[in-house]
Amino acid sequence: MIETHHPLVAEPLTRARIVDAARSWIGTPYQHQASLKGVGADCLGLLRGVWREVIGDEPEAMRAYTPGWAELSGEELLLETAQRHLMACDAMTLGTVLIFRFRPHLPAKHCGIMTGPNRFVHAHDGARVAEVPLVPGWRRRICATFDFPNLDGEG
Repeated sequence: MIETHHPLVAEPLTRARIVDAARSWIGTPYQHQASLKGVGADCLGLLRGVWREVIGDEPEAMRAYTPGWAELSGEELLLETAQRHLMACDAMTLGTVLIFRFRPHLPAKHCGIMTGPNRFVHAHDGARVAEVPLVPGWRRRICATFDFPNLDGEG
């Protein structure tokens, strides 16, 4: 008897898969609130798109936000959302999600994904999604680091 149905086996979530997914967004134009590879994304849209690619459905619906939401609201929306859905970590390694605070007295409002020892992919206003060096100016603005849930080893 020939078996015609093969159950889908989920590919394990590895750091390499996260990095590959993040790099696949490089060149996507910056567009506020967008999350469509090759068409438009902001930093959160990039993170959401990588999540969809490596994990599946997004864990919660996104509410609208303005470019100056952090300054206007004073709320730690990005950091609190990351804490709900990602796993806090101390190490910065491949696939680690970086959360940035541009000013010490303002809420965190930027994110990216580590792709190398001193490199990360992010979407920045006025540019395209890019892989850039994690220079001291970026490094000192990191306020939290997270891993995607369900990582399967270091591969």
